[in-house]
Parts: sequence; structure tokens; C-alpha cells
Amino acid sequence: RGEVVNMSLLCVKVKQGKLHGTSDKLNTYVTLKVQNVRSTTVTRRGNEPSWEQDYMFEINDLGKGLVVEVWNKGLLWDDLLGTVWIPLRTVEHATEEGAGIWWNLNSEVLTNGNEICGAKNPTIHEILLDTYYELPAEIPEDEAQYLIEHLHSINVQLEQEANEDVMHLKSYPNQVESSLSVLQNYSTCEDLDCDFTRDHNSPSIKVGNGQVKQLSRLTDLNIKTKWTRGKGLRKHDDKDSPFVSKSDLESFSSCSRLSSQQHSLESKTSLELSTNGSVESRLPPSPTSRIGNSLTSYSEGSESDAVYDSTMESDFESRTTVFSQQQNSQGDSPCCSQSNSSCSCAFHDDLKMELEPDGSYSHTSEREYMDEEVVCTKSISRSRWRRVIEKTHLTSQDVFDASTLSNLKTPGGAGSVLYGIDSMPDLRRKKTVPIVRDVTLAARKAGISFGMTTRTSVNNQELKLHVYKKTLQALIYPISSTTPHNFEVWTATTPTYCYECEGLLWGIARQGMKCTECGVKCHEKCQDLLNADCLQRAAEKSSKHGAEDKTQNIIAAMKERMKVRETNKPEIFMLIQAQFEVSKEDYARHLKAAKQSVLEGTSKWSAKIKITVLCAQGLQAKDKTGSSDPYVTVQVGKTKRRTKTIFGNLNPSWDETFHFECHNSTDRIKVRVWDEDDDIKSRVKQHFKKESDDFLGQTIIEVRTLSSEMDVWYNLEKRTDKSAVSGAIRMKIAVEIKGEEKVAPYHVQYTCLHENLFNYLTETKYSGVVKIPQVKGDEAWKVYFEDYAQEIVDEFAMRYGVESIYQAMTHFSCLSSKYMCPGVPAVMSTLLANINAYFAHTTATTNVSASDRFAASNFGREKFIKLLDQLHNSLRIDLSKYRDNFPASNPERLQDLKSTVDLLTSITFFRMKVQELQSPPRASSVVKDCVKACLDSTYRYIFDNCFDLYNQLLDQSKKQDIPREEQGPSNKNLEFWPKLITLMVSCVEEDKAAYASILNQFPQELHMGKLSAEVMWQLFAQDMKYALEEHEKHRLCKSADYMNLHFKVKWFYNEYVQDLPGSKDAVAEYSLWFEPFAIDWLDENEDVSMEFLHAALERDKKDGFQQTSEHALFSCSVVDVFTQLNQSFEIIKKLECPNPEALAHFLRRFAKTINKVLLQYAAIIAKEFSSHCSKEKLPCILMNNIQQLRVQLEKMFESMGGKELDDEASNLLKELQANLNGVLDELSYTFATSFQSVIEECVKQMNLELYQMRGNGNSSTNRNSAAIDAETVLRPLMDLLDKNLTLFAKICEKTVLKRVLKELWKIILNVIERKIVLPALTDQSGAQMIFSAAKDLGQLSKLKEHVIREEVKSLSPRQCAIMEVVLATIKQYFHAGGNGLKKTFLEKSPDLLSLKYALSLYTQTTDTLIKKFINTQSSQAQSANGAVGEVSIHVDLFTHPGTGEHKVTIKIVAVNELIWQTTAMFRPFVEVHVIGPNLSDRKRKFATKTKNNVWSPKYNETFHFLLSNENGPESFELHVTVKDYCFAREDRIIGMTVIQLKDIAEKGTCASWYSLIKNINMDETGLTILRILSQRTNDEVAKEFVRLKSDTRSSEETT
Repeated sequence: RGEVVNMSLLCVKVKQGKLHGTSDKLNTYVTLKVQNVRSTTVTRRGNEPSWEQDYMFEINDLGKGLVVEVWNKGLLWDDLLGTVWIPLRTVEHATEEGAGIWWNLNSEVLTNGNEICGAKNPTIHEILLDTYYELPAEIPEDEAQYLIEHLHSINVQLEQEANEDVMHLKSYPNQVESSLSVLQNYSTCEDLDCDFTRDHNSPSIKVGNGQVKQLSRLTDLNIKTKWTRGKGLRKHDDKDSPFVSKSDLESFSSCSRLSSQQHSLESKTSLELSTNGSVESRLPPSPTSRIGNSLTSYSEGSESDAVYDSTMESDFESRTTVFSQQQNSQGDSPCCSQSNSSCSCAFHDDLKMELEPDGSYSHTSEREYMDEEVVCTKSISRSRWRRVIEKTHLTSQDVFDASTLSNLKTPGGAGSVLYGIDSMPDLRRKKTVPIVRDVTLAARKAGISFGMTTRTSVNNQELKLHVYKKTLQALIYPISSTTPHNFEVWTATTPTYCYECEGLLWGIARQGMKCTECGVKCHEKCQDLLNADCLQRAAEKSSKHGAEDKTQNIIAAMKERMKVRETNKPEIFMLIQAQFEVSKEDYARHLKAAKQSVLEGTSKWSAKIKITVLCAQGLQAKDKTGSSDPYVTVQVGKTKRRTKTIFGNLNPSWDETFHFECHNSTDRIKVRVWDEDDDIKSRVKQHFKKESDDFLGQTIIEVRTLSSEMDVWYNLEKRTDKSAVSGAIRMKIAVEIKGEEKVAPYHVQYTCLHENLFNYLTETKYSGVVKIPQVKGDEAWKVYFEDYAQEIVDEFAMRYGVESIYQAMTHFSCLSSKYMCPGVPAVMSTLLANINAYFAHTTATTNVSASDRFAASNFGREKFIKLLDQLHNSLRIDLSKYRDNFPASNPERLQDLKSTVDLLTSITFFRMKVQELQSPPRASSVVKDCVKACLDSTYRYIFDNCFDLYNQLLDQSKKQDIPREEQGPSNKNLEFWPKLITLMVSCVEEDKAAYASILNQFPQELHMGKLSAEVMWQLFAQDMKYALEEHEKHRLCKSADYMNLHFKVKWFYNEYVQDLPGSKDAVAEYSLWFEPFAIDWLDENEDVSMEFLHAALERDKKDGFQQTSEHALFSCSVVDVFTQLNQSFEIIKKLECPNPEALAHFLRRFAKTINKVLLQYAAIIAKEFSSHCSKEKLPCILMNNIQQLRVQLEKMFESMGGKELDDEASNLLKELQANLNGVLDELSYTFATSFQSVIEECVKQMNLELYQMRGNGNSSTNRNSAAIDAETVLRPLMDLLDKNLTLFAKICEKTVLKRVLKELWKIILNVIERKIVLPALTDQSGAQMIFSAAKDLGQLSKLKEHVIREEVKSLSPRQCAIMEVVLATIKQYFHAGGNGLKKTFLEKSPDLLSLKYALSLYTQTTDTLIKKFINTQSSQAQSANGAVGEVSIHVDLFTHPGTGEHKVTIKIVAVNELIWQTTAMFRPFVEVHVIGPNLSDRKRKFATKTKNNVWSPKYNETFHFLLSNENGPESFELHVTVKDYCFAREDRIIGMTVIQLKDIAEKGTCASWYSLIKNINMDETGLTILRILSQRTNDEVAKEFVRLKSDTRSSEETT
């Protein structure tokens, strides 16, 4: 799951720069960029800026580089002066800071994509940088030099053996090719166990003097074997074995420390201090490696330097034997076989190393020496580092207990063993070898911890003895118990100066204060500043002045006080005796000497003091120019010295040295800083005051607090409350006390005391547990131990001038080795917070920056920063395994977790406010990253151990034993994933319940529950997606199983993930993972639905399609079908698919299932419906079923999204609804049609009744009796309707009922129209033919010669009135008071309108009907069948101005392109009729002469028609017919056309070609008029009109 990455710590110190340009225009800073991390220095002015800032980076990719940019700060934007690119592979390893290297800045950078890979075009600017990889533990300079010398001797010896091997190679040319093939095979493999890696990554170590020594890769006993292409390769026998002899190995054991260090750097591992102070390296083990024997460690002064480990020798010899046997068995192979996991070979194709005359190695291109050499190596590194690996392996066990930790024997004690950031010891895969990253980070963390816990003072016996003596002196006569002065007001008779401030005691009388015991004189304001013991001063003064009696009395009093001290506080002296492991005899002797030293005071004390005043910072500005002219006065006793004056500088540098002799340990060094004034005011002051210059500050140093050499910053303090003081002064003080010339400074001595006391109490007295003092109050942070131990360190600090902040920093350093112990993080957090406050919270009287104040710390700036950096890294690693280090079941450890985060926050505050770094890592970001790392490890663990962990949650009775190989994810089943989700839920809930309330320092940036769910989901999503992709390839599980897993994944997402900030606006992808399986389930569900449909219909059919209930008018099959479909849809809904694309896909597929099922149901019902129409209720129930399908489909459509539904699915369902609607219409029509014969019979009876009611319709009696007559006529039909419609209303749904009523309505009106209003003739002529002309107008021609012989059936006015009432009654019946058809439908029904129109036409005259026909039928001459010829006609229309009559002159010019076939002679002629009203008494017809056998005859014949003046020309038309004359039989019609005079009326004349058509085109109105006129058989005009309009082209004669 990802590439294993090892970390290296890159240290970069930005020192100085040499920039070309004007000094006042340069204000520069440096930016460092590496691996997406950026750091920036402070800004410095001048062309030679000095930054002197250190940075550390964690490096996990040596293939990249460090980018250094120098910027000049501008007003609006900054200018880039140049760039340096340093490849990370070229950076060396070192134990300490070096002088650095000057780099030229380049003006351009080279990029590869978005990454900088080089720089070019050097500039004249330069920068001094010191870059190196830091080692976890420091190697002393003498040890490093010693190891390098031994290493060099081994390299020379090995090279000599390698040269001898070359000579043997030349004698075996036949083995080269096989050897080359084996080596090439190994060259393609990544061998982590190969000790000889590529030389361009070879590290180097800086020793103490800054000299760089290159470490050879051959230190791991690799033998370099050369070969030449085309020449042989000799076999290795026992004599020429590729391993060194026992003596070589013995000599190598003494230098194994350096070799191991070099190898660990190559593999990016770290070093670790062993229990005896040596350095051991941790190498990544291979899963197939066999852990060998112990490693012989190097330790200075130990007897094991040159001791050979017999177990290693035996293992070494056994490996040699194996290698030799393989050589003999293979014959031609120089390497070991691939099956031997303890040996590895590598073919290096990049660089070679050649031995130079001085013993070093140089790099040579492989291309130049490809034909010369190849390297065969054999590694035994695992056997060397077995002990280290075993220790690391302990840290990766599943269960940690006290015994396991104690076996490590680490000096840090409990809590000091740290673990890798990417592993979880309590949550690990069982019975596996740790991966490389786990071992590397564990070794790195352990190295950091041991580095913090190693206290050099613990083992320095000489220093401890001296500190013990000094502590006894401080405790036997403590400063806190000294005798105070007995001051009285005193009048000086002579000029007297204050002992404290050396100022004159002004006044005539009662000028000052005087102690009656020791006689010291001072100002009243200075009496509190005197801190010397009055009793001791009195003894010293008496002895000097010869007052022996008084001296003896004072000495006796001091002895008594010391005796009382020893008697009252024996526990203190017992504690310090046990701490320093002093015997009773030595204790008594040292105590006696301490008492004597106190009694002697300064009588035998003498010291030489060398004071160097170096510089000062942040002084007050006293001059009007905003500056000062500072100088310094140093006074020891009565001796006073003065530095030179530095004019106009608030940060002066003097660097002047003064020498003093002091013979009184109670003396003090008084250092005062002054502003020199040379004006009139100051000269006047000189006459009256000893001090004429302005006071800038002072510091008073007790001589007794000095020892050895000290380089110390002192804060300048006030002399009076009115003094305005700021800044600090730096001095080097060297003191040589008689008898103590070579002792350490008192700060070092205090460190020794504090560390030894802490070590004794923690390790010895409390068995590794840190005892936290129970103290409350504002000063509680200054209490480090319990009562007696605290008094020891306080008395020592008071006597020897150790600052309280130094005490706090020392105790913080001690606690850093035990920071994992209970309660310690809270103490450390409080300590660091107060340290931060001390340095960062400047007062109003000082303008010294926090970083400058911190730099003046006596603890050491770099030392404390390095301590915090190491602690910060360790805390990150521990937080990255918070589940293991801070278990949720332990409330005490949970509080430690909270305190650990507070400590991280304090470190961040320190970096930001004290170090004044511009962008230190935010504590919230660090904690968040650590939590993510822990969650990552937690997920990996529960993934790898899912089965076992899940079984722990179950009852013992439910546990299952499954083989290990089947416990993980499989393509055969899905049982693994629900268990994993359950474990993930338990982790998230634990984070929410236990850790969220603890890690609440960053509420806006870190929420444990949400972060836990986010990380778990991200990792789970990757695995789940990949697993489902594999399942999709095989599909070995049921689709239902995938759906169930989908539900579980959905639940986890909805419960924990969907409300996360990163998921609110994002569309979840998990539904897309399951999409193929959901589609499979839908496919299977379609088959199930179809089977369910057929079964439901079969059951319903057996039951006779009974209603499901009294109120439900449909049968059970509809309910069953939609129950199954709704269940399927509920499953889709429960998926709650958040991805619109996947949801649309699901719904489209489900819509297809719905479509298929419902159409199949409708098809089955429609197929058998006609057979059920004869039954009473069954057809209605079946139609109700179809209607219920439509209703349920509409509901499902809304449930699926309605208007928001996917277009494809929506269109499919809408089309289905239309199809079901069509099926219902078809069933309604079929059902209504089944009543057609009965309705026709009823209408026939109505016609008979109506025929008997003929009359003229003019009498009022007939009009009044129309309603009564209508009721009589309607009785047969009403009986039928009453019987059936009442039944339909009960068993039909309303929609079905209306559809049935509509069909019945249409049938009844059509039958009435056919049987009564427009009845057909018995011989299929007349009205019947006209009725059928709507479908085939060609049959109308048969009307022309038929003469109606039967009695006229035309309706009389009375009958028409009766029929109007009949139609109104039927309409009201079908309306049924609103329960039937709507009135609007009935009134606008085409059938009713047509029937009413026909009835209205019955009462109109023939002329009126003809006129209406002409006005409404304006497209008679249009035909879709095509023209059969054309005729040329010239028409003139003339209206007489007097009479108003119309004269129509028509000239038949010619006929053209006749389409006609005949077997006889073709004799065409043209017949012209004028049609219109009022023509019964006028000439209506003319005909031309015939033409023989001419298909385009020319006539040029003119005819005249006279029209009445009662109507205009628009009421007339010309009917032109072209016929073929036949003798003794009817002429045959070829074509016809109609010319309406309304088209000619405006122009008055028209000449045109008119197309001939086969028959006249007319609409329903024209057809109705024609049918009515056809019934007027006694009217010649009507008969002629019907004949003309019903004519059609005659059939042609063919041979």
C-alpha cells in the first residue's frame, strides 16, 4: 500500500552573504525550498549580511534538490538577486556544524515540468551555506578519527585482494558469459540487503575539525571482483574466498560503529545509542532473512574493542561454506543462487569506484569501463545488526507490557521507547516481520529519545564529586538562612560612600544606614540590595582587625547554626548522599571540609578574574539625536576599569579585556553602562556628583557565583525606580579560584546536580516514574521536585547565582527524556509556556527582541532549539500512534494526550514568538497530520486483521474457524467487507466519544470524529473500489449480496461522511462502484417480475378476476404486479444513490422493466378480452385493471422523480402511459362494439315508430306533441341503456365508464344517422352509397341512373322536430347529471353536430342546399390521384346593367393529353353544366361535337348561359365533364373539373387550362347535403345535382 520511504534530517545553516551593490539599498532575506516546504530567514541590511539561522528538513527523496533564493526586500515587491540549487545527493553527513561553502548565486533556473532541477548563469553575488545530514547521536572527534584510520586500513587490504582476483579472472575466459548473465539478472532486482550501493550516493562524515572523510562502501566486508569481457572468471575456493579472515573481522569489530553509521545513512535509517553508550544501526530486515548473531559494539574504553564474537564467526563461516558449495555446484556462476536469501549480488550500471594512490575512491563513468569490471558482493549485514533488529522487533509486537519495555534496557526508562510514525504496535499484522519503514522510523525515534536522555554529567564522576562538595557548602550554611544586617540610622562625620552604589552619603546628619554587627554603610535605599551574610562578614572583619574574641564568638555562632541545620534537615543530607552514592566515611569527611570552608570564609580565598566586555544590545537612547554614546565601567572590590566610548550606537561592541584580583568571595562585580555626555550640564555635574553621565543600566555579579570560563548575557537592571533601562550586555568572565583552577562553570555544575538528582529520583527511588510535586499557585512551575530535593537545587542556585529560568530550562531538558510518563506532558507544557513568557513578553522598559533575549540565555540557544526540535519530532511520532500511547480506556493517559497537544502548541509558540520564525508549522496542522497517520495505520491494521478483530466483538459461541488465507477479501464472497465496516464504525465512534473531547484545542481546524471518518472513508474507498473492479471481472457472488453490501456502504457514508466539509458539495462515487452489480440485480429482477406477472394472472384467472374488495373495482393481479414492482423500487430508493449519473442509470433500467411488465399484462388482457365481452361484469373489471395500471404507473412516475426524472426514463414511461391509454381505448371500443347489433335493433324500432309520425309539421299540435312522440320513439333504446348503463356505473371506474359511454354515444349516433336520418337504400344506391362515399367516392357514380321506386323516406318537418328532441334526450341521458360525459364533450361531439346539421338541412329547399354546397365546397377540382388530362376554357361573365341578369359565355377551346384506353373508336366530347339556385326553368347543359380518335382534340365551340338576378355569380359554378361517346350505351366519363364563377367575378373573364380529375372532392358538409338531396327523388334538379357530384371516371377498356 504505497512505497516505503525512509527519512533523513537535512540541516541547513544560512550564514553570510557577499552582495554587490550599495549597502543602504540592500535589505535581504533568504528563502529555502525543498520538497514543498518553504522557510524564510529574517531580513538583514548591508552588502555583507549575516543571517546565522538554522533550519531542519525531513527528506524522503534524494532525487530532488534544495533551492536557495536570495531576495532584496522592496517597498511594493521584492527583487530576486539569485538562486542556488543544491542536489540532495551531494549533501554530506556530519555530526556537527561546519564552516560552510560559498556558493555563487545564479540568475536563471532550469526546470523539468514544474520542478526546479538546476541553475545557470552565475552572478557576482555569493552566499555562505552549511548543509549536512544530521546524525541522531554525536561521535566524538577522537573516536571518529580513530575509526577512519581503521577503516582506511581495511579498505587498502581489501583492494589488494581485489587486485589479486583480477589476475585470476584472465585465466577463465569460458565462464565470463554465464557470469555476466547472472549478474545482469541481478542488476534488474531491487536488493535491499546489498551493502555495496551506487557510489554517487556515498555519504561522508564531518569530524570535529571540519575535515571531510569519504566512507567506502566496502566497509561491510564486500569483495570487489573485476572481470574483462571475453575473459574468464575464476571460481572462489576456500583460499580465495570473497570474505576476509578472522583477524580482519576482529579489527573490523573495533570500527563497526563508524561502518554501521555509514551503512545506516545509505539505507536512510538512523543510529541508536546502545545501553553502554555505543552506536548501533538499524537495517531494514527482509521477510525471508534469517536473523543471525550478535553484533560486537564499539565502546570507548571497553574491552570489547577487539574481541571477536564466536557466534558471528560460526555464522560467517557457515555462510561462506554455503557460498562455496554453490560456486562448486554451479560451476560457471560467480554469484549465489537466487534461492539463498542470505546473499545478494548487484550489477551496478551507473558508476564505479577506483582506488586512488592516497587510498580514497574516485568515481568513473560506467560507459568508459563497461568492458572492464563488474562487482560481485555478498552481504552479511543482517547478522551484524541482529541485536538492533531484535530490539526494533520488540517495539512492533501486538502487546506491550512492562517486562517487554524493561528488556530494552534503555536509559530513558518507561516511556522512552518510541515507535515509528507509520506503524501501530498495538494494531499490527500478527506474526509478520516489520517492514523497512517501521524499523527505520523506530530506530530513528529511539535515536532521538536516547539522544535526549543521555546525560553526560551522570557518568562524569570527577564533576559529580566537585558538585557534591559545592552542594554541601550551599546546604550546610544556606543563603536562604543567612543572618540579616542590623541597620541603624548613622551620621557620618567624614565624607563616606555607599558600599552598594558607591554614591556619596549626602547630608549634614543621619546621612545613611550602618550595620551594628558588620559595620557596612549604605544609603537607606540600598540596604535591601546587600545580600551578604552579616554574621560571616562580621567574622571576616573581626579576624582582619585582630578582634579574636569577637571572631571566636561569631565562629561559635556559625558552628551552632550549621549544627542546627544538620540536625533539623537530616533528610536533605541523606538525599544528597544517596544521590551521589557517597559512603558514610566520605560523607563525614566532605561535610567537615564544607563546614571549615564556610568558617574560613574569605581568609584563605583568592581568585584571578578576567573580564571581557564584548557587546551590548538594545540600550536606551539618552541623547536628543535618538542614540547614545555608551561606555562600560567594571568594578571588582575597590578596583574599577572603564571601556572606550562607542559614539552614536545603541548596539555597541567593545571587546575589551580587564584583569582583576579578588580576595573576598563576598565581593561583587559591578558592571554599569553609561552614556557619555560632554556638554556644559555634565561638566557642572562633575563638580557636585561622582557620576556625571547618564545611567543606562547595570548588572551586579556575585563573585562567589563565578567558576571557570563563562560567556554570558546579562540583562541590564535599574538602580532606582526612576531609572529608564533596557537591553543586555554580553561578557566573557574567566576566574581562576585558588584550588579550583579546572572546575566547570556553576551553570554546568547546577546542570550536573539537577540531572543527577532527577535521575536518582526517577530511576532509582521511583523505578522509572516521574514524581510530580503537588503544588498550586502562580509560582508552582518553579517547583521541580518534592520538598527536600527542591530545597537542594534552590539553595545551590541561590548561592552560585543560577537564574530561575536556567533552572526551568534544565528541568525541561530532564523531563524531555520522560515525556511519555504520566503527568509529565502537562508539567512540560506549563514549563515551556512560562519559558516562552519569560523571553517573549518584553516589558515596557526594554526594547530587546525576544530572539535576542533568548540568544542571551545561559542554557545555550542552539542546545535548547535542538532539544525542542527533537522533542517536536518525538511528539509527532507518538501522536501518530495515539491509540497505543494514549488508550481511550485510560483517563489519565487521555489527559496526557491533551497535555501533549498543549506542549506541541507551546513549541509552536516558542518558534514563532521567541525564535521569531516567520512561518513555523502550525500546531493544529501537525496534530492533524499525526492523527491522519494514526488513522491510516489503524485502518491498515483492521484491514489486515479483520477476521480476528471481528471475532473479538462476537460471542464465543458464534466464532468461526476459517483458514488464514481465506480470512481476507476474496472474489468468491463478500463476507470480509461488512466486518471491516463494523470495525471502522467502532474506530470512528471511539474517536468521537473518547478523543474528540480531549483534542479540542483547535475546534475550527480539528474535529476527531469527522477527521476519523474522513480518513477511514478515503482508505476504504480505495480498497472497496479496487475490490469491486476485481469482482466485476469474475462475478462469482450473487447480485443480492452486492446490493446488501451497497446498503452497508451507503449507511456508513450517510452516517459519518456526507456531512463532512469535503463531502457536502461533492458527489459520492460509491454508487458508481456498485453500478454494474445493481444493473445485474435489475436484470434479474425483470425476469422475476415477469414470472410473478404470469403467476399473478394465472391466479386471478382461476379466481375469475374477482374484485379485491367492495370498494376496489379491479382484481388482485394488478395489486400483485405493482406490489412486486414497488418492492423493487423501494430497494432502489433505499440505495439513496447520491450520484445522479448512477441513479439515472438505475431508473432507466427499472423503467424498462416496468414497461415490459405492464405491456405484457396489457397484451394478455387485450388478447382474451373479446372472449369475455359477453359476460356481465368481467369486461368492466378487466378494463378497470388496465386503468389501475395507468393510475399506479402515474404514482410510480412521481415516486421516481416526476419532472426531475431522467429524460430517457421519463419518455419511456410517458410512452408506456400512452400505450396503456391506447389499450384502454381499444378495450372500450371492443366492449362498446359488442352492443352494436342490439343498438341497431333498437334504432330500427325507433325508425318504425318515427315513420308512423309523418306530417307536414306546420300545426301547433304537432309541435306540442314532439316531446311525447320523442319519448315514444326513444323507448326501445332507453330500455337498453337503462339496463346496461346502471350496471356499468356500479362496476366500472369513472374513467373506464366515461370511455365506454363515449364509445356507446358514438355508436348510437352513427346508427341513428345511418338508420333514421340518412338511411341507406335497399339496392345499395342512393343515400347508402353516398354514406360509403366517405371511404370510396368512386361508388357514388352508381347513383345517377337509379330511380327510387320505393316510398320516399325523407324526414318530414315533424319528424325532424321529434329527432331534435330525441337527440337532446339522449344527450341528457349520457350526461347523467354530471356523473356521465361532460356537456362540453357532448355538445362538441362531431357525430352530434353532423346529425344536427343533417336534420337542419332536411327542412331547406333544394336551391338553398345547392347554394350552400357551392359556397362551402371550394376545392372540388383538387385531387390527390393525379390529373387525367386538361381542358382549355375561356369564360366571360357579363351582368346586364338594367335587369341584373348574368350572362356566362363559355368557349371550349381544346382538350389536351387525355389519358384513356379503349378498344373501340375513341370519340371524346365535352359536356358543360351550370349549377346553382333558381335554374329549374333555364338551360343548364351544353355539349360539344365529338372528335374521332383524337386524344388532344380542338373544339373552339362557344355556349351561353343566362342566370337569374336573384343571386350573385358567387352562387354558381360550371361543371365540365370530358366523355367518350358510346353508341347505344352509356357514355364513359374520362375526367371532370369545376369552375366556380366567384373566382372570375372580379376580372369578368378568364382563359385557362384546367386539370381533369377522376372524381369530385368534397368534405363532410358536402357529403351530407348530397345524401339529403339524394333522398329527393321527385326533384329533377336535385337528382341531376346528385348525379353530377357523384360521377366518377369510368373504368378503361384493355385488351
